[in-house]
Amino acid sequence: MKNLNFIDLFAGASGMSEGFIKAGFNPISHIEMNPEACLTIKTRAAYHYLKSKKKLELYYQYIKGEITQEAFYKEIPNKILNSVLNVEINDDTITGLFEKIKQSGKQIDLIIGGPPCQAYSLLRRHQDKIEEDPRNKLYIQYGRFLEEFEPKAFVFENVPGLLSAHKGQHFENLKIYFKELGYEVYPKTLIASDFGVLQARKRIIIVGWKKENDFGFPEFEKIIQEFKVNDAFQDLPKLKPGEGFKTTNYTQSKNEYLEKFELRNGVDFVTQHISRPHNTRDLAIYKTAIELWNKGKERLRYPDLPEELKTHKNVTSFNDRYKVVDGLGISHTVVAHIAKDGHYYIHPDVKQCRSISVREAARLQSFPDDFFFEGSRSAAFKQIGNAVPPLMANAIAKKMKELLCQKS
Repeated sequence: MKNLNFIDLFAGASGMSEGFIKAGFNPISHIEMNPEACLTIKTRAAYHYLKSKKKLELYYQYIKGEITQEAFYKEIPNKILNSVLNVEINDDTITGLFEKIKQSGKQIDLIIGGPPCQAYSLLRRHQDKIEEDPRNKLYIQYGRFLEEFEPKAFVFENVPGLLSAHKGQHFENLKIYFKELGYEVYPKTLIASDFGVLQARKRIIIVGWKKENDFGFPEFEKIIQEFKVNDAFQDLPKLKPGEGFKTTNYTQSKNEYLEKFELRNGVDFVTQHISRPHNTRDLAIYKTAIELWNKGKERLRYPDLPEELKTHKNVTSFNDRYKVVDGLGISHTVVAHIAKDGHYYIHPDVKQCRSISVREAARLQSFPDDFFFEGSRSAAFKQIGNAVPPLMANAIAKKMKELLCQKS
């Protein structure tokens, strides 16, 4: 099979790219405006380079903290690090971005990525301000890359709200625009748990094909699995609130879930198993919420809290502010708000009585354990919450590769 090249727009922490690289695609460039996420992509690009050279020990030294980032990056070719562009995509920058990508001299077979999706979230739509949010027009910038590089196909990811925002008019505009650029457009809602991700995460995937390469929307075989969140957390050390390990050992050998979906993928240690601290009031609320959930799968309602534990008088807008992750099932959707507080992601173990750690959140998103997130704890949480689960991305990538190579 020929080498298929892609660029990743609005790349975030490169969760989507991770799935495509694992499927054998070759990344030419990642473009992302967030500086911490860009460092994460650079570090992951360094990982893939060192893996190809059978020099992963250097990477392990870095994520263990044994060498500095500066020393680590010095061992990586500039063309690898410079392929990650920390730039906001807008009218002022886009021409320069085209020029940098063309310096690779490579044909672009595929474009992937999804513009920031907060503009289409339920909250934003309820505020009736979507027309004022410039992010809802970022698909136009995405289209300009399609027009410039004319890839055979693209994969565009977003939240389900994209289809219904502004009574469906935004999606209709997007579809018309991409069709004018020469692409047939196929949207479908995918659920991450159908691909081995332990999370009820729904996302719109829009696949576009050049009209002469039109394969429609790929067919995926749903994974039937009985694994649970506790299977993803089982081998990680127990933590108290505010406790954590930048590097630590596993407490158990890997179980069937971790092996089958390759979350424990060769390393004999785990990084970034770090939890946030909580005050006494929150811990009391967490304990109540965990006991309610574990006893009868009942969610804590804010109005039912004792008065001494309430922090505000609004008992309607924050009714489900505290939510326990279902240890005996799959998790609700992990979103970027986890960077602000952990109330919506409470660990199911009452003995630990805390919100989930960085590594636990990463596992719920199906990031492998050797994937390292740069920046602070909050920055890591934000990157994880915004990401496309690599397991889901890999399933999409395999099917896209099969179809693209069939055409070739």
